[in-house]
Amino acid sequence: MKKIGILTSGGDCPGINATIRGVCKTAINHYGMEVTGIHSGFLGLLENDFEELTDASMSGLLNRGGTILGTSREKPFKKNASPEQQERRQLILDNIEKMQLDAIVCIGGNGTQKSAAKLAGIGIPVVSIPKTIDNDVWGTDLTFGFDTAVTIATDAIDRLHSTASSHKRVMVIEVMGHKAGWIALYSGMAGGGDVILLPEIPYNIQNIRDAIIERINKGRTYSIIVVAEGIPTDGVKRAGEYMAQMIEYETGIETRETVLGYIQRGGSPTPFDRNLATRMGGHATELIAQGNFNRMVAMKGNDIISVPLEEIAGRLKTVPADHDLVVQGRRMGICFG
Repeated sequence: MKKIGILTSGGDCPGINATIRGVCKTAINHYGMEVTGIHSGFLGLLENDFEELTDASMSGLLNRGGTILGTSREKPFKKNASPEQQERRQLILDNIEKMQLDAIVCIGGNGTQKSAAKLAGIGIPVVSIPKTIDNDVWGTDLTFGFDTAVTIATDAIDRLHSTASSHKRVMVIEVMGHKAGWIALYSGMAGGGDVILLPEIPYNIQNIRDAIIERINKGRTYSIIVVAEGIPTDGVKRAGEYMAQMIEYETGIETRETVLGYIQRGGSPTPFDRNLATRMGGHATELIAQGNFNRMVAMKGNDIISVPLEEIAGRLKTVPADHDLVVQGRRMGICFG
């Protein structure tokens, strides 16, 4: 029998609880393991804050948003090697020994993958699972939470079409994505966006103006602009506000912005994300049962595999300029800036 710990770190995301459920039910029912839930991410490792998880405690988690374990953005491994940092590392080691954990499952995004790799570096057997609505974790085709965020954003874009059409306005919708524009690309294409702006592709406001004016000349009285929050601005305003003001100034057309914000991260996961989270959680437990540690669970094509953690930490998966959705969008007359 093994005793494993599980923690969730970073921002909340639809599908975390389904992943916890996938790990725990596989560990308990198939492998006969014990599972300890660590509260508030890596902070729980420092404060020895944990609870025992059972098969019964997994009831009702599949469709529940957020994380029952709580989360934080605590990064226990800073760059400097100060005495305080050494004490924190030793405290983590002591608490893991106190909990009698044989391995730890870390669920989180890019920052969590870095911390998981460093945890492995001090001798702790680790398996990680990628979690982010931004879909920007290197080494996996998809992360759970992304499909839910795209579904929510697409629904919002669909609803903005009727308002934009009724008032003959330009509507700017800002979606999440600081450094990677996956949500903007997928929801913009699915929602029929006329202009889609990503952090990875430079834009020119004159090109955006020309695209909007061209639509008007063709009798299309409104336009939908989908922007990722990480596009360049004046450094003061949010992306949506900045772009709306620039477009209204350049075109003279009434322009309004909508910021989806945390709505994209909350609530129940889609069926696709529930199944992806369940598969990833089960595979993480299988890796532990095999003694195959210091790896991140990943999706490649339709398969759930794993990749070495050291290959993931510090890398970001961004939208390539030749992505097939970008290429097809350009062919259809969509402006990417």
